Amino acid sequence: MKTVLLPTDFKLESIRIVDALVQHQANEKLNIIFVHAFKLSDSITDMLMLSRRSRDYENISDEFYRELEAVKEKYAHQINTIGIEYFYGSTVAAFKNFLEAFDISCIAYLKGYSFKPINKYSIDPKILTERAGCSVIQLNALSVHASENLVDTKMYETQLQESNV
Repeated sequence: MKTVLLPTDFKLESIRIVDALVQHQANEKLNIIFVHAFKLSDSITDMLMLSRRSRDYENISDEFYRELEAVKEKYAHQINTIGIEYFYGSTVAAFKNFLEAFDISCIAYLKGYSFKPINKYSIDPKILTERAGCSVIQLNALSVHASENLVDTKMYETQLQESNV
């Protein structure tokens, strides 16, 4: 079973990567973790409140959660779990510890997806993931096709060919 880390800014379009990931890892059972990175504040108050970061979860819309549930149901045969985590820190060493703690097999990005910070402490995840020493996969959303559409297209093409004969 593979655990895949998906950096996110919690926009709905970032969930599209799951379709590409499932197609790319067709023979694997997956645990998927969406992660957002924050640099640590210099404020002592913020540091003391670090264990009470429930307000960070307010950045995630209800629609994002619904879409995650829908994707999990859609790929129930291949996805074991989908979760959301936050990484707090700005060093590669701390990020490597995070990857190890969650037993991350690889990190996946959707080609062309541009990260948007959700607050002033957000970190572009590529700063950490490019130097973490973990396998990084770039997936292309344009190559994702639903199997039903492929079958329908083939059937439609066959019907057209038969009617033209």
